[in-house]
Amino acid sequence: MCSDSKEVAAVPQSTHATCAPASPRSAHQSAHAPPRPASPLLSSPLSSSYARREKMGKRWIPLEANPDVMNQFIWGLGVTEGEAQFCDVYGLDDELLAMVPQPVLAVIFLYPLTSLDEKVEEYDASATSTAGGKDSSKKVYFTKQTVGNACGTVGVIHAIGNAASDIKLVEGSYFDRFYKQTADMDPVQRAVFLEEDDEMEGAHSVAATAGDTDVNVEVNEHFVCFSCVDGELYELDGRKSKPISHGPSSPETLLQDAAKVIKARIATNPNSLNFNVMVLSKQ
Repeated sequence: MCSDSKEVAAVPQSTHATCAPASPRSAHQSAHAPPRPASPLLSSPLSSSYARREKMGKRWIPLEANPDVMNQFIWGLGVTEGEAQFCDVYGLDDELLAMVPQPVLAVIFLYPLTSLDEKVEEYDASATSTAGGKDSSKKVYFTKQTVGNACGTVGVIHAIGNAASDIKLVEGSYFDRFYKQTADMDPVQRAVFLEEDDEMEGAHSVAATAGDTDVNVEVNEHFVCFSCVDGELYELDGRKSKPISHGPSSPETLLQDAAKVIKARIATNPNSLNFNVMVLSKQ
């Protein structure tokens, strides 16, 4: 997760933004492996599904917000190594965003859930059922989340699913089969498919235990994905009933547009440091 302060400029500054090395790591860093530099946006690296735990019967191990872990995860499931990779974002100021490897295909944001999020979720569900709201582009790939602690994997699925035209998947790989099998499903059907998919559950478990953080720690953070589809910036959150549009965007301005939304989200919880931002960049 990434931590930022109320004033983003106050975040400790890194001299550069780099993509994480490809080497996998175990839950406990090996003696000879150098520790991963903490992102200035990083406080607690685990994520969970949303706080209303009773709604989700099945639960996975929380996934660490760590580019090393994410990269091994996606490469093992069918993204060609050297095609795309996750990278840390070290700050939300323009000069730091300019250091992020381009082109950016998706932005992953991890943030602490609060009681306000629960109230907003209930309001959104009510508003959706009564008012409908603006329809999202039919090109947006979106799935609900019905498995506890699966929000990291759901974020990855959203990131890759909405960058399909820019990412070459290995023929016959898990991701190749998953997106083809779920292409014509609605968000709820995709969630059920994912919940019953033993292959993804196993891959998630391997990735979740490959990080540096104690997987037994109780966490209450949540991953969401920002993608640009058909000239719109969408926030893709498996807790919600549909994608949330944040207005016009473009592949070139995706990172900056998402950063504005993220800054506003951080400003609503100024006393927390538990935030993290990563990008999926094409290599």
